[in-house]
Amino acid sequence: MGKPKPASATAAPRGHKRRPKRTRPSGKGGGPEPREEKRKRRELDGVGLAEEAPPPGSSLGKILSTESGAIGLEQSDEDDMEDEHTVPGDDETNDMINNKDDAFDEMDSFHRHVSRIITNEEVNALLKQKCKFKWEVPAEDIPKSKWVGTGEKMEGAYVDLIGGVKGKLRDHWQNTLSDQLNSRLNFFSLCSSYRDIMHCNKKPFYLKGGSTVDSSTMDSYLMHALNHINRTREIVVKNDAKLRSDPSKDILDDNSFLDQGFTRPKVLFLLPLKSIARRVVKRLIQLSPLSQKDIIAKFEGKFGESDDEVEEPVQSNKPADFDLLFAGDTDDEFLFGIKYTKKSMNLFSNFYSSDIIVASPLALIKKINGVDDNGKEPAKERDFDFLSSIESWSHLYAVFEQLNQLPSKEHGTNVMRIRPWYLDQHARYYRQTILLSSYLTPEMNALFNGLCLNYEGKVKLVTEFKGVLSKIQFEAPQVYERFDASSITEVDDARFDHFCKKVYPKIQESDELGISRKEQPLNSKDGSQATNLREDNIATRYITCKTLIRGAHHLIIYSLPGRKEFYPELVNMLSESENKKCTVFFSRLDLLKLERIVGTFAAQRLVSSDKSIFMFR
Repeated sequence: MGKPKPASATAAPRGHKRRPKRTRPSGKGGGPEPREEKRKRRELDGVGLAEEAPPPGSSLGKILSTESGAIGLEQSDEDDMEDEHTVPGDDETNDMINNKDDAFDEMDSFHRHVSRIITNEEVNALLKQKCKFKWEVPAEDIPKSKWVGTGEKMEGAYVDLIGGVKGKLRDHWQNTLSDQLNSRLNFFSLCSSYRDIMHCNKKPFYLKGGSTVDSSTMDSYLMHALNHINRTREIVVKNDAKLRSDPSKDILDDNSFLDQGFTRPKVLFLLPLKSIARRVVKRLIQLSPLSQKDIIAKFEGKFGESDDEVEEPVQSNKPADFDLLFAGDTDDEFLFGIKYTKKSMNLFSNFYSSDIIVASPLALIKKINGVDDNGKEPAKERDFDFLSSIESWSHLYAVFEQLNQLPSKEHGTNVMRIRPWYLDQHARYYRQTILLSSYLTPEMNALFNGLCLNYEGKVKLVTEFKGVLSKIQFEAPQVYERFDASSITEVDDARFDHFCKKVYPKIQESDELGISRKEQPLNSKDGSQATNLREDNIATRYITCKTLIRGAHHLIIYSLPGRKEFYPELVNMLSESENKKCTVFFSRLDLLKLERIVGTFAAQRLVSSDKSIFMFR
């Protein structure tokens, strides 16, 4: 893993542009805009933009504004005055950079990323460009894998992989991680490039050997999030100190004071289950260089005690990976904030004073849609402006369109200090998105290619799979039958039509007895073990494939499972039967599933061949 080669010491960093001073013609002379007019215009830029029509598809509520010239509280620790106004000690003075114009190293990725101002022409190019990955580099710590990307190619080695991390944070990681630090740095360095990232071959923590690999990846993105928050806060606190020492200072023409977004939250962790959220937050606490006394106990006291780290969960008739994944708290509705101050890490903080939002998709959608805990829509207007300034987030499609929208009201922000790319409605081109999953789906591809528009570019992990056919415990014909589907939106209907017209009549006419199926509505907690027959606006019905049906000798797989481990489990259900046979339906759009099951090269042959029926033994 490498990063872009740094620019020379005398040159400006890659893509860096100092923010030009805004001048507008004033009166007949057409000269620089008078200072008072410029001040009023910037204040209107900050609170008046929200009065424009929301973007298409936005569900913003009633638009509110403040009077011109009204300046609210700054995005610092407004409810922690001790933190804001305590004179920094020696340690913090060393951590913070002194008040020089070149206080922050312009070569570091954080400063480069937030300081560059992209033009409207660049935005138009981002919107028009198709996602074509133009370069590749080996993924050194992931077997048979490589990173492919857009933008400038990553090359060369890091001299100091955590050189951009300052003071106590760096020291704490070195002490906490010790010998494990180096194993975290490859993915941390990739995160620190501020590119969009899709890593969809992450070994699940609940599989054998997966805990170590998953912990390394998790530590890496948590370290990146903490560093991002620390650097943001560092700049804000430094500028606050400047203004306290010189209250009359005019910041209008000083770009170094442009250090804030519309709201304070900067990181969103989107996680599927409460047990996983608990694991992430506990590790976040351990990686934070603040007093950790009793904080984990307090967190579990409010969020729920941990029962998700049981080494040997209660055995059931489910596969082992199922028992491990769902051994803990499977609640999928949670939403809370985390706030960092000089001395503490405050959990369950108010969203607008939080630095991090931890949420499940369900809870966040309910918040966006204004649904209360009883499933009712309250009369008050919906409030999700805290998502407006998200710059880095981990892990879904439904909430993407609400990220980085113009806020519906003013939330105590000093509009004179808002970064210009927020005012220009360009925040989504600065947001870094990190998608992590155990396997890739077409929906994830579409999301990453269509809604992740980071101006830095994007990188994606590509893996060569060997397949899982070797895990079948006996020899039996596995017939793969291809049907045609023109697009991802039509593939479900095409699959259903193929089954109804060409397969089911043959089953009815055959001598095969014991054909049995169990239909049930999809349960959100059992959804991973179901095979989707058809989903439309009328009804959704599923066949449960992983329920053992004794005496069955012909297994028909209507749709390949997303998790490759499920395939041999399904086929091996026939081990006690005679005349075993397995039939699989697939289309060319199932390539991602196919390559995980039959292997990358075989999958390419299945989707490209003129033939439509293939057999494996």
